[in-house]
Amino acid sequence: MTIQQQTKTLSHFINGNKTKGTSGSYADVYNPSTGEVIAQVPLASREEVKQAIQFAKTAFPAWKKTSIGKRVEVLHRFRQLLVERQDELIQVICEESGKTKEDAKGEIIRGIESVDMAISAPQLLKGEYSVNVGGDINAFSAKAPLGVVATIAPFNFPVMVPLAITSMAVAVGNAVILKPSERVPHSALLLSELWQEAGLPDGIWTVINGDKEAVNELLANKDIQAISFVGSTPVAEYIYHTGTKHNKRVAAFGGGKNFMIVMPDANLEQTANAFLGAAYGAASQRCMAISGAIVVGEDTEKRFTEIVKEKVLNLKIGSFQEANIDFGPVITQQAKDTIIQYIDGAVAEGANLVTDGRNPSICETSKGFYLGPTLLNQVTPDMKIFKEEVFGPARIIVGVETLQEAIDLINDHELGNGVTMFTSSGRAARQFQEEIEVGMVGINVPIPIPVGYHNFGGWKRSKFGEGHMFGPDQARFFTKAKTISERWPDEEEDTTSSFAFPSNSDTNIQ
Repeated sequence: MTIQQQTKTLSHFINGNKTKGTSGSYADVYNPSTGEVIAQVPLASREEVKQAIQFAKTAFPAWKKTSIGKRVEVLHRFRQLLVERQDELIQVICEESGKTKEDAKGEIIRGIESVDMAISAPQLLKGEYSVNVGGDINAFSAKAPLGVVATIAPFNFPVMVPLAITSMAVAVGNAVILKPSERVPHSALLLSELWQEAGLPDGIWTVINGDKEAVNELLANKDIQAISFVGSTPVAEYIYHTGTKHNKRVAAFGGGKNFMIVMPDANLEQTANAFLGAAYGAASQRCMAISGAIVVGEDTEKRFTEIVKEKVLNLKIGSFQEANIDFGPVITQQAKDTIIQYIDGAVAEGANLVTDGRNPSICETSKGFYLGPTLLNQVTPDMKIFKEEVFGPARIIVGVETLQEAIDLINDHELGNGVTMFTSSGRAARQFQEEIEVGMVGINVPIPIPVGYHNFGGWKRSKFGEGHMFGPDQARFFTKAKTISERWPDEEEDTTSSFAFPSNSDTNIQ
């Protein structure tokens, strides 16, 4: 089934049912490859969000009491459905986000890694037990789900991110409300069908479409216990401060300015190939995309720039329906205009335009939101295009004299999501990994994104809050710990009152 065959006006998914919007507000959903409106998505009012939360709250106690084994059975069935209906998911991702089929398939595979991690929840929920800590008292801990939790997901990974930040929440016993990006609502609704088919009880998985009004209700509503968010840094900061103000647990993942350090001893042909895919894949609309190369040594910079330039000029952009496409359009016309403004501004500030992707030839025949790959060098740290994240195919090259200068440039940047380095020197690699102040680090790896069983998260203004996406830390984020001390005295035991603070001593702890 393709998006065009679905109902023109979309719905929410509340309490196990597709629910029409009642606010009267709608947003257009585009196919970025054609520029055409393919659907309208309802934008929920605060009252609609409150109703959805109430259904989730009502459903939560029974799911909490469901054995972890039974909950994992649902996740196993859900995983199998993701595999069986992979082609349908790929089609939906491509039509609403403009990704290539290969990229969409990779996103799904990465999302399934998070489901696999959630299936291991029984191991992660085990507590601790201590026998006779004193006075015949045993002490142990237990983990309990939080209740109703909310996830606010971005447009660039409509399947992977929702799976990454909800699978564990479901597995450990929470009720989850997903607010997907209004630009890519179809994927979330399809995931809802799969959860329901897998046997997840009604109310445990909710999709509420909306804009800032819906988000503000999630942030303020007293029945939402935790918020996870992925998006831009300004919004992540807003989510974090507003959510914590309302006493919620918050993990808000922001943007990144992810650099690739290129050392003189690197294999420049291999490094250029790595840079190409990491920088321009998915039209550079990844928070872990390489934003630019910091090249050590003037001669290395010249050679690297020439190699990359030749490869960039051979990249092919187009619709996912075409063969041998390297990447597709950006998500909206507004996004395209913003990226062009960054390019224009960089040239005005003195950057050199190595390749110009502002007006690709495909725009002569298509109304899609296409931009070709742009490469700029002679970029300096005071330029706007160096300081800010550009969510589109405009990448930069910066020249430095030493590795230490490269490390200092990156450490001085306000964002610290990911970074990588290409070298054949173990000594340089060791210095780099020890001194760099970034959350996810790669060495001779194009995109340093962890696999699903390692924690994901940046440093500095790339992440707000202590939670992580992916990995075992998710089980901690979506649960709360309870510590129990118990003692079973003999019926005939003679006890007297004690007014001393309890301590571990030769006498019984009172």
